[in-house]
Amino acid sequence: MIHEFNNPIPVVVETDKVGYAIYVRDGGSFENDIWCVALCDGGIVRHYRSDQIRMYQNATLDLCKSK
Repeated sequence: MIHEFNNPIPVVVETDKVGYAIYVRDGGSFENDIWCVALCDGGIVRHYRSDQIRMYQNATLDLCKSK
């Protein structure tokens, strides 16, 4: 199953690369989900596992990127 976001989610991948999650694909019961991310630097689109992605900022949950 694929869930496409109406509003892309700001995320951090590879420790310091900022991008926007466009959609997520369900990996099933025994696998990580696969996230499609458009990177801000150059607009490159890549896929990441759930354990490789961090939320950049979410004001609703009072979460911010640590420096």
